[in-house]
Amino acid sequence: MNRIEVRGKNIEVTQALREYAEKRIEKILDQFEQDGKAVVKLSVEKEQKIVEATLMVEKITLRSEERNSDMYLGIDIAADKLERQIRKHKTRLSKRIRLRQIEVEQSRSAKEAPAVEDLFEVARTKRVLLTPMNQEEAILQMNLLQHDFFVFLDVEADGINVVYRRKDGRYGLLELER
Repeated sequence: MNRIEVRGKNIEVTQALREYAEKRIEKILDQFEQDGKAVVKLSVEKEQKIVEATLMVEKITLRSEERNSDMYLGIDIAADKLERQIRKHKTRLSKRIRLRQIEVEQSRSAKEAPAVEDLFEVARTKRVLLTPMNQEEAILQMNLLQHDFFVFLDVEADGINVVYRRKDGRYGLLELER
């Protein structure tokens, strides 16, 4: 069963607004085979309505944010952004599966070696579930979240690693050692 949480900041979340957000997000979560969790944050800043939606299903975390003058329209646009991210993710996933099959066939004919590439105030703390995945999945997840780096549990190297976006547009990998 999908869990959807609707929160408000500087706004009273009415029953109608809560039901509208839950209904819209439930349709998105129904696209997945596994049950998921969603958090929808509704807030108001200087007469600007802000909708932040975060979905967590299996190893995937999707996030969208929309600023609008109408909260209902903001929910719709944020949900549309999430749906586009899901389509993008599914397309990349199927493409990656096809590429893996080609790589397996090529590796049978020739062996390949993988390329290895004062005090501060903490303003914000986030807790993240460390999910086992490979490097490609981590890069995909980082791009879906629109972050510059992503920490993950590497199933191939059996350790905690970090992928990051370089200034030249390529990706880097930090392999952590103990």
